[in-house]
Amino acid sequence: MSKHPDLIAPHGGQLINRIATPAERQEFLAQADKLPRVQLDERATSDLVMIAIGGFSPLNGFMEQADYEKVVDDMRLVNGTVWSIPITLSVTEEVAEPLKEGSWVRLDDPTGNFVGVLELTHKYKYSKAHEAVNVYGTDETAHPGVKVVYDQGPINLAGPVWLLEREPHPLFPKYQIDPAQSRAMFKEKGWQTVVGFQTRNPIHRAHEYIQKCALEVVDGLFLHPLVGATKSDDIPADVRMRCYEIMVDKYFPPERVILAINPAAMRYAGPREAIFHAIVRKNYGCTHFIVGRDHAGVGDYYGTYDAQIIFDEFEPEELGIVPMKFEHAFYCTRTEQMATTKTSPSTKEERVHLSGTKVREMLRSGQLPPPQFSRPEVAAELAKAMQIQ
Repeated sequence: MSKHPDLIAPHGGQLINRIATPAERQEFLAQADKLPRVQLDERATSDLVMIAIGGFSPLNGFMEQADYEKVVDDMRLVNGTVWSIPITLSVTEEVAEPLKEGSWVRLDDPTGNFVGVLELTHKYKYSKAHEAVNVYGTDETAHPGVKVVYDQGPINLAGPVWLLEREPHPLFPKYQIDPAQSRAMFKEKGWQTVVGFQTRNPIHRAHEYIQKCALEVVDGLFLHPLVGATKSDDIPADVRMRCYEIMVDKYFPPERVILAINPAAMRYAGPREAIFHAIVRKNYGCTHFIVGRDHAGVGDYYGTYDAQIIFDEFEPEELGIVPMKFEHAFYCTRTEQMATTKTSPSTKEERVHLSGTKVREMLRSGQLPPPQFSRPEVAAELAKAMQIQ
């Protein structure tokens, strides 16, 4: 495939790798019982993994104060690189107090397993209210992202990290395709243009429609569902993955789609998270990124298309990945196909519109969503998962 140009560069120019070598791992394990410990929650654990595998390139650890403040205020790192979400390790004052800057810290996952090491370069206080309002656009704790900020400790620990070992995902080992691997796969397939698709919901007909519209103009689709921490009422990851498998097997040309998991946690930060999701997919090797209605939104905190408008705040070369902006798709009863207002002459009454929230309500009440909204096999899978027969 040498005739093809190199893939899109990772954000910041270099794909970060913070997975310990076997020698480093042995060294860390030998010190395991001597190092002070910090226990990570589910989100911080997934952040550690994403930093280590290069998904959060150019970050090589948890953010220093200067980068943190610049990101919260201006959506940039100190060096000017676009970055929209703070990646921090927040702890209580009791945990932070004995830790010495310049020392090593053992990082344990929520079950107490030794998973990583932090070279503590800095610990600092921060304003939760300021972060909440700037990043999430609200200080209401009803917002799940804001609640995380208010529930976490008031001190951030900063510095480079090492992941002890990249272990297979317990549920989806065959779909664990990290950035170095996805880039190699795209190159092997000869894909020069690849569109990434982010989702935390089961795939429905509107998703399918915009993915296929994108596939008409690029070489491949990187279907990249997020399997890190989500809200308690979101559909579980294993159910969503079965739905994606069904769709790829039955309704897509399989040679033009790669299904892989995104180990990151959801922030529900709307517009800022849309930028963040695009940068992450750029690190995986995508040249394009689908941004639909209310991307990464929750409740009514963000305008329907705020997550598309925010891309206009940056020069295209600063982001380096092309947003593909799509309006809300629906089934049009007049033309008898999926459409948007850009392509359909229908009236509101001729459009079958269902949100993910509405579908969850239907399934809980024993109803299957109509075939105009969800492929029957997907609806059946969702029903089975919710024990509705």
